[in-house]
Amino acid sequence: MSYDAIVIGAGISGAATAYHLKKAGAKTLLIERGEPASGGTGKSAAIIRQSYSTPLLVRLARASITMLENSRAELGKDAGFVQAGYCFVVSHDMLEGAKKNVAMQKSLGILNEWSDGPGFPERLPDINPDGIAGVVYEPHGGYADPVQATEAYVGAFKALGGEFRARTPVRRLLRAADRVTGVELDDAEVAGNIVVNAAGPWAKPLAESVGLDLPLRTVREQDTVWQVPAGRTIPKTSISMGVDACYFRPLGQGRFIIGRGFPKEYFDVDPYNYKTTADDAFISDVQARVEHRLPAFSGMKLLEAYAALYDVTPDWYPVVGPRAEIAGYADFCGGSGHGFKIAPAIGRELAGWLLTGKTADDFRQFSHDRFAAGNLFVQSFGGNRG
Repeated sequence: MSYDAIVIGAGISGAATAYHLKKAGAKTLLIERGEPASGGTGKSAAIIRQSYSTPLLVRLARASITMLENSRAELGKDAGFVQAGYCFVVSHDMLEGAKKNVAMQKSLGILNEWSDGPGFPERLPDINPDGIAGVVYEPHGGYADPVQATEAYVGAFKALGGEFRARTPVRRLLRAADRVTGVELDDAEVAGNIVVNAAGPWAKPLAESVGLDLPLRTVREQDTVWQVPAGRTIPKTSISMGVDACYFRPLGQGRFIIGRGFPKEYFDVDPYNYKTTADDAFISDVQARVEHRLPAFSGMKLLEAYAALYDVTPDWYPVVGPRAEIAGYADFCGGSGHGFKIAPAIGRELAGWLLTGKTADDFRQFSHDRFAAGNLFVQSFGGNRG
């Protein structure tokens, strides 16, 4: 059997792309080595924000928010988006850049508010002001359920007649001359006019199976889940605590996912063999940073600590789209900690690009071709897991 499009990977990136390809009329096969969101997506904190330093990512984040807001009408299922707001707490070293970014975001129609010093006490109650230069508050931000959102896309894809195969590893890509022609599974070869490599940390070996370079690192990313003692006044928003390089994602009932943001060390690992539990030193470091900044969290109880994977490109921006050197192939990987919140919009634009050959100039820069051309994005943000 042959398909117009084969999408490898049913994380949020592959699921959104497959849905939009099928919605546009393409006969599409979505393949996943496990279950939907069983890779990096399922471990994402899924923080939703628009606080980026480039207009491209701001517009994609804004578009994705609209898509998540409308998921029940569009996909037939709620994506678990809680629009509880988002706060970015800025250190003095970040101050100048943060103010420029806020101005740029407002010029693009983003609704956000700025406070010098530790403002927004209703959002950040009883915060230790030490080292805080300012706070950005986004009322349209918040967090989503990454598994629920991904399953919503997969379900909508199937409802349109798309074919989904779970627990089906792709062993390698197939190539004839200057064209990728399909994929090899355990029991068959499947032909496709276009193959989208959305396999996240496992995308690099797939690309290499047909001689394609993919400058992708796989790094281990740790997270913790804590229970704050009852009766405390605690934030209800998602938070990037830039001043302490931490992020907070509410889970309800006094529980939070808390991890470390940039700057921090990143350790390369084998995506097929890595430690999936968090390190004791990491847990202690997170606890010390949090209890120093938010006294209400003192005495919090650790519920869970785990490690997942980031797939990271040299400039920390994803690799998306077809390549000049090869036909029948497209990338969609390298989302690092930002992939979830921009993936719905990227999936829609990528589907349009693949089916029409046309896309916006700013979106075209995502292509792998940027590395050969020396047209990299400026690395101006780090890796909050979102």
